[in-house]
Amino acid sequence: MSELHKFLFDGLPVRGMIVRLTDAWQEILARRASNTTTGAYPAPVVELLGEMTAAATLMQANIKFNGALILQIFGDGPVKVAVAEVKPDLSLRATAKVLGDLPADAYLPEMVNASGKGRCAITLDPRDKLPGQQPYQGVVPLADEEGRKLGRVSEVLQHYMLQSEQLDTTLVLAADDKVAAGLLIQRLPVKGEANLEGKGAGADPILVDQMGHNEDYNRLAILASSLTRDELLTLDVETILRRLFWEEKLLRFEPQSGMLGPHFACTCGRERVAQMIRGLGQGEAESILVERGDIEVACDFCGRQYRFDAVDTAQLFTAPGDQLPSSQAMH
Repeated sequence: MSELHKFLFDGLPVRGMIVRLTDAWQEILARRASNTTTGAYPAPVVELLGEMTAAATLMQANIKFNGALILQIFGDGPVKVAVAEVKPDLSLRATAKVLGDLPADAYLPEMVNASGKGRCAITLDPRDKLPGQQPYQGVVPLADEEGRKLGRVSEVLQHYMLQSEQLDTTLVLAADDKVAAGLLIQRLPVKGEANLEGKGAGADPILVDQMGHNEDYNRLAILASSLTRDELLTLDVETILRRLFWEEKLLRFEPQSGMLGPHFACTCGRERVAQMIRGLGQGEAESILVERGDIEVACDFCGRQYRFDAVDTAQLFTAPGDQLPSSQAMH
């Protein structure tokens, strides 16, 4: 069962979390593999998307935000876009669009950042938007300040959190076809740090100058970074914490699992697809009907198929009082 563990280091300005996605992650991969059009993800994409899903879960659990956190990586490589979305209740979904072949040992630059145009976007989409309110989004390149390409999702997000949010953060991420897992260690925020939630205008410059100089955080970050990929994927949370932080006093919170923890869920629906078809316009919708006989749309996240025949489509562009029973209602 997928689970999330939060903890604090007693008396130190540092917090941590570990997430292990098992059934939720396997559900995502199984739905993709059952899609006869796309088929299963190549191994490098499994690792990339799994690490992103674990990271997005950690980031959502780390902030107080009533809305969806969406982590996207996109660029000009064979992986055109990879997306992980996590809601406040830790329901999650993820997908990637892959065009072309990938070497078995491909990393982030080969997959997404072939010519240096790759980007990472973190979007916070409020559940109850005010009139005119737009989602908050931060976008960073998949490279450091010197333009060197970053090889892993963890490096990109650590760089983002330090440069954009003024938060010292250490991330260890790993994924295979069974488990997607992550460990986060973060220095507790100081005054002014609320950028990720779109509330702050940046931290106090004097406090920013102190970044990276907290000895307690640096020591714990080194310990966290010693965790290997195999250990993160195979060891249980208790063993990981004991091996890494056996000299520290941890304040543990109740683990979150089941429907209270990370779990797969998709928010697609027939009405959402209908809105998309309306957005195409009546002329475009009718041209698709002429060419194909009906309009079929598959959800990229869960694989569910939605079919609109000529009657269904006509109803989308008919005033409510003039509508006839749809073909769906007659089935």
